Amino acid sequence: MDKIPLIQRVVAILWPSFVTAGIATVLFTTAFDPAVIFIDYDISRLGCYSICFFAFWFFGAATAAATCYFLKPCQAINKLRQEAEQAAAKADTAVKN
Repeated sequence: MDKIPLIQRVVAILWPSFVTAGIATVLFTTAFDPAVIFIDYDISRLGCYSICFFAFWFFGAATAAATCYFLKPCQAINKLRQEAEQAAAKADTAVKN
């Protein structure tokens, strides 16, 4: 039971990035008018706000996922790598036979 369930890991990445995206969108769209930024495109203000929000959410989720990945102990990463190498070696042996 040492492993964290998948849904808990997903929520731990998406929820903080969602909150951060909301705050970043408010701050960004307060400082910059989205209609001016997307002037070359036929997009409404609501569409501009949505694009900004989802872009910020993506970047927040990417950074949170990277943080979670780099929080893994080196032993766990090395163990997974060794298991993958052993599985590949077994597959090579099976193919040769």
